[in-house]
Amino acid sequence: MYSAVTQNVEVVAIPLYAPERSAPEEGRWFWTYTIEIVNHGPIQVQLVERCWTITDAAGRVETVRGPGVVGEMPILDPGATFRYTSGCALNTASGIMFGAYRMVDANGNAFDAEIPAFSLDSPAEKRVIN
Repeated sequence: MYSAVTQNVEVVAIPLYAPERSAPEEGRWFWTYTIEIVNHGPIQVQLVERCWTITDAAGRVETVRGPGVVGEMPILDPGATFRYTSGCALNTASGIMFGAYRMVDANGNAFDAEIPAFSLDSPAEKRVIN
């Protein structure tokens, strides 16, 4: 589990390797990740945009930007939680993802809530610690 808090908005990321959707012999690895967004603040916030940076083990970088998440622009009242699951495919057995959600509070103030960096690791891959 990976977590970050920005202006009372907590983002928790839980990645999970998906062997049933992966084909290492064809150079394709797949992960699902569950994101939980919690509004710990005193006013309502809305997620209006996402921006992800995805880097594979070969150093290839992809940026994914768009409105909302999974077709929604969730509004979170104080104390509310929004949770969704999505996925990511790579051409290598490991990688890393991080990003930000553009949030707008009930007063019209916009800010970027950090999505913590999390690793995408195939359980079959040998881990190297530097």
